[in-house]
Amino acid sequence: MKNKTDSIYPVAFGIIFLAVWQILCTLKVIPVFLMPSPIQIVKALKEDFLLLMYHLVITLAESLIGLVVGVFLGFIFALLMDRFINVYKTFYPFVIITQTIPTIAIAPLLVLWFGYDLLPKVILIVLVTFFPITIELLESFKSADSDEINLLKSMGASEFDIYKFIKIPSSMGKFFAALKISASYSVVGGVIAEWLGGFRGLGVYMTRVRKAYAFDKMFAVIIIISILSLLLLKAVDLLQKISMPWEEK
Repeated sequence: MKNKTDSIYPVAFGIIFLAVWQILCTLKVIPVFLMPSPIQIVKALKEDFLLLMYHLVITLAESLIGLVVGVFLGFIFALLMDRFINVYKTFYPFVIITQTIPTIAIAPLLVLWFGYDLLPKVILIVLVTFFPITIELLESFKSADSDEINLLKSMGASEFDIYKFIKIPSSMGKFFAALKISASYSVVGGVIAEWLGGFRGLGVYMTRVRKAYAFDKMFAVIIIISILSLLLLKAVDLLQKISMPWEEK
């Protein structure tokens, strides 16, 4: 009952916000060329729905491929940096440096080097998704209970056993928290890459309608991108519940 009551507040606020927005647009308080009304956005969404779904599939494929590769590399980097101190000293500064480079600045270079196909977009998504996974897992591995580790070592456990029974299980919570961040970054990274080079995808569609000053369609694609990000977050939530059933108890 409490969860249902809590959901009423954001829904009510959203309805009131949309109603006020529509009224202001209808009364021409907000010029149409600056911000289309919710009704205009819905009409644009309906008009270009099939085209949006076509571009959505492309962006979703790029995001999922980049996310999977980014998570895999993040796990490997965290594991190696935790296991080998020299690897940590060598690569940790470069992991940090990758996040100081603006995404919007490196995207044109990736397009120049690798063309307009899938590869540069996946690389950009990997760059923005592997960092949260790497940092959160590394911190979690290093903060594992030392008493439990020493107990396993006294029983003859190998490094593999320590990761299997202590470090990886204890890091699951932080891993899924980082995965939620990476999932949302993957969509944004894909759209940014499509802005700067490509023939298909939501970012390409957004660039085309922006140049045509079709702002109702601009808002329509923003809604699609937001929904896609929310669906990925829900998928991560579901995966977390399946992987960590004890958290629900």
